[in-house]
Amino acid sequence: MKLLHAADFHLDSPFQGFTPEQQESLRKASLELPFAVARLCREKECQMLLLSGDLFDGPYTRKSYEALASALEEAAVPVIIAPGNHDHVGRNSPWLSEHWPENVHIFTSSSLQSRVFEDLNCRVYGAGYTAMDCPGLLQSFTASGEERYHIGVLHGDPTAPDSPYCPITRSQVENSGLTYLALGHIHKGGSFRAGNTLCAWPGCPMGRGYDEPGQKGVLFVDLDTASQAEFVPLMGFPKFYTQELPLLESPEAALSALLPGAPTEDFYRITLTGQWETPDLAALSRKFSHIPNLTLRDCTTPPVDPWGSAGEDSLEGTYFRLLQEKLTGADPHTQEIIQLAARISRQLLDGQEVKLP
Repeated sequence: MKLLHAADFHLDSPFQGFTPEQQESLRKASLELPFAVARLCREKECQMLLLSGDLFDGPYTRKSYEALASALEEAAVPVIIAPGNHDHVGRNSPWLSEHWPENVHIFTSSSLQSRVFEDLNCRVYGAGYTAMDCPGLLQSFTASGEERYHIGVLHGDPTAPDSPYCPITRSQVENSGLTYLALGHIHKGGSFRAGNTLCAWPGCPMGRGYDEPGQKGVLFVDLDTASQAEFVPLMGFPKFYTQELPLLESPEAALSALLPGAPTEDFYRITLTGQWETPDLAALSRKFSHIPNLTLRDCTTPPVDPWGSAGEDSLEGTYFRLLQEKLTGADPHTQEIIQLAARISRQLLDGQEVKLP
């Protein structure tokens, strides 16, 4: 049996901290997430789509509901939804007030319920949050029934046993009797096997800021052949990258080596560090205008002449004089190493923090 597992779309996120133009672009991209997941479900010939909560970020819009409902119908397989803390089953919940396609089953009870899919020889267990928090639902739970596959779908936290968000422990997973436990809530993907049960969470399918960096995606699981969930990236969606860049050469050269040369809608936040005369951030941004979502920050310090004390009648002066003498006649690579040693030594003697290249 083949499954596609996704979670944490967070449709209608406000994308705070970005410009209005960036917010609009990110919202537009997020509305394409459900359709990308539905296409992948068909391409992988999956027999079921599992969605482990937080599909909406909170109060929803008509546009996001229509996009999600339309995409899930296009998936053309049973779709199982377990609402989470952001889209919990409460007042004005879309899970209760809106019409959903016939292939969509939503767990709206705060206690574990099950549904049997006889044609798939499968029983699916799940529950939905009815408030912003949820007790651990797997405690003392054991799957029952004669079906070949027992699947759990929950918005739960496997990382903290005292979590207010349906904490899940390894021993609970091991004793659950489930074939596969599909979790949501943690935005960085992960998995583990406990006993005969594979427990996994895909992370969010698209980052919403620099705290959710890199490539995001969903999980593909073949319950008959795989011992682990396969991460499948969702291509074509904006990604976030943040990095410190020590300047050992000109800022333009350093950025050229780091950033892509082709136009991209990905978001880059680069902090320039090291010793350098104050970089012209505006000019650099214009130079890399093919990356419109580039943010540059200057944390450089003015350069210091490491040889200033060379020749002084002191241990420090003798040290730098000997280093300077080694430069004469040295090959370019050795000269580079000596210059680096001198700069680092100067920083240490001046009480500065040193970050090795």
